[in-house]
Formats: sequence, structure tokens, C-alpha cells
Amino acid sequence: METSAARLGFYAASVAFLGAAGYCVVQLAQVVGLARFPVADILIYAFSLGIAVPFMIAVLALTFTAEGERRVWASAALLLSVLYATYVTLVYAVQLASVIPATLAGGAAHELTVYPHSMFWTLDGLGYVCMGAATALAAFAVPRESVWTRRFLLANGWITPVVAFVYLYPQFSNGLLMLASPWSVTACGSLLLLAAYFRRLVAPDTVVFRVLLID
Repeated sequence: METSAARLGFYAASVAFLGAAGYCVVQLAQVVGLARFPVADILIYAFSLGIAVPFMIAVLALTFTAEGERRVWASAALLLSVLYATYVTLVYAVQLASVIPATLAGGAAHELTVYPHSMFWTLDGLGYVCMGAATALAAFAVPRESVWTRRFLLANGWITPVVAFVYLYPQFSNGLLMLASPWSVTACGSLLLLAAYFRRLVAPDTVVFRVLLID
């Protein structure tokens, strides 16, 4: 059972990593003006949607591979990952299926659009806060020997207050967005190392993943 859970966790965390990496690349391209609506918005929401469910499944797999008291931390992380996936899936699905097509047709409903301090902006922010809290809790579900996996999961939790500040500050700007830019490193790094952690559980003698874990 643990081997199956670890294999599932590896694939889920890998997909979540690809989603996070894709999101970061497109977000940067949008900020510097290399990507614009609608392509930028479609890619940002699509990649973001690709993080949510795989991340939740990866945390679920963590609850099946954690031993002893570490399962409590994994279970707590799972609860928050479900909240994260629920919030952001609602936001991104509505944007991709309703708002963007309606905008292109010239008739998008303003209340459904994501803009600073709108309802869907706030839901998106809540999702990221839940994800950060989930990674912080997940760190304690990983064995102490997996030093860098734990550190990156915790780091992604530590950056969460900054992310919340960016979402809640009254005046949004690209400069303010840059305050949360370390998220691109902590989120991608934690997902990649979590995938490596699961891969090691499946094949502990795989040299590449042993190097990635830096244990």
C-alpha cells in the first residue's frame, strides 16, 4: 500500500511542479509585457488549475506514507489542501469557462472577473494561504532525514504571510507583486523535492533522486 501511495504521490507532485513552473514562467512573461490577454490569462489559469488537484493528491499520498505521529501533520495538511483546491478550482474554472470567453465576446460579468479586491481575487488569495499552510504542516509529516524537502515545505509556509499581504494591501501594483516572487522558488522547489521524496520511497537506490533529496 505504501509503495502504491508513494508512486501516486510522485506522479501527483510532479504534475503539480510542472503546473507551478508553467505558471511562474507565464506570470513573469505577463509582468514584463511578453504575454498579453487572452493568451496570458488562459495559460496562467490553466497552469494554476494544474497545481490544485495534483497537490491535494500528493498530500493524500503523504498521509499514507507517513508513520506514527507524522500522520497527524499529514492529515492536517490534507484538510488545508482540500480547501486550497476547492477555492482555486472554483476561481480558475469560472475564469476559463465563463469569464474569458465572455470577455472575448464583449460581455463578461464584472462581478465574476478577477481584479484586485474582487470576490474571486479574495477566493484566490484564500487558496494560496491554505496551500502555504498545508505545505508548512506537510513539512512535519516528512522524516527529519529529508532535510531539504522539509526546509522548502516550511519556506513555502513562511512566505504565505507575504502572499496574503500582497492580496490584501489596498493598492495593488506589479512592484507589490514582486514582494511575493520568492513563492516561485519555494513552491516549485517544495513540489519538486516532494516528488523526489516519493520517488525515493518507491526506488530508494535511484541515484538521481537521492541527489535531489540532498539527505
